Amino acid sequence: MEDRPDARRGALLADIERDATLERSDFLVRAGEQLDRFMTANADRVRELGGLVLIDDDPDYLAVAPDGTFRSRARVFDEGRGEWVAETEVIETAAELVEIYNPADVLQAFIDAQAGEPIAVEGDEDEADGNAAGAVDPYAGAADSWAAGQPEVPEVDDESDAATALYDLTLDFQERSQQAEAGLLEQFENAASALLGLVRPLMIVEDDDEQLTLELGGFRGRVIPEGETGWQDLSGPDEIVRFYDPTDVFGDLAEAIAEAYPHVAEEPDDGPDRAEADGDEPGEDEPGEDEADDAGDGNSDGEESKAR
Repeated sequence: MEDRPDARRGALLADIERDATLERSDFLVRAGEQLDRFMTANADRVRELGGLVLIDDDPDYLAVAPDGTFRSRARVFDEGRGEWVAETEVIETAAELVEIYNPADVLQAFIDAQAGEPIAVEGDEDEADGNAAGAVDPYAGAADSWAAGQPEVPEVDDESDAATALYDLTLDFQERSQQAEAGLLEQFENAASALLGLVRPLMIVEDDDEQLTLELGGFRGRVIPEGETGWQDLSGPDEIVRFYDPTDVFGDLAEAIAEAYPHVAEEPDDGPDRAEADGDEPGEDEPGEDEADDAGDGNSDGEESKAR
């Protein structure tokens, strides 16, 4: 009987999830059709302009080519190489684009776009002529942008100057690291935006000198920095990563969700057939189950996020 409220809550959430999924699919279809109508109406203008760069905010890049297709570049983590790499992909239709970008942001980018160099289309029969006339290969542009973003390291001749240059380089990459981490939090906020309105605010960290929550609108927090007495509000990812490691944030958030909604962390019930197939009697506990539960309870009670 004690599990009935949680089961009821789980059923309600499942119903909400199903309706939200249907509404999201309907929204994307209608948004894709609207953006497609916009692109069709302006196809001749885009072709005459030679394409437009819509977003050029390293590492994010989005451009529309003269033929109406889009070029998108994003930075992803290559686990095999152990580093962040920039990937460029061709997006053929507006329907595909709205799966990646907010349609309102795309239209705003068209509003803000300024006429620039033409965007070349890879594989175009007239590509060579276009390049001769000044067309720009977006892949080459991405490489140039990457090169332009690399730090300048001065030539040094002695240990003292080398230490100074190394110190400056370290601070530069510390800032870059925080920007990359802030990007992860921002990507999570965007991906989770449709879900946050359906769940109650989640307390991730709550201590005498730090608080961090996830609610509608994203992460919110405040801390008392070391050596100070007043609270400092953390209103966005850029500020949050100054005090928190995203890995810790996501780990603590997972625990907070499991604590608020216990059913999300429950092991699936494989039923008596699975138990009998494994040679266990129906209802027999798995070896070590109680110990695993005790260990899990200990972790959830003992771990807290710490300011960086």
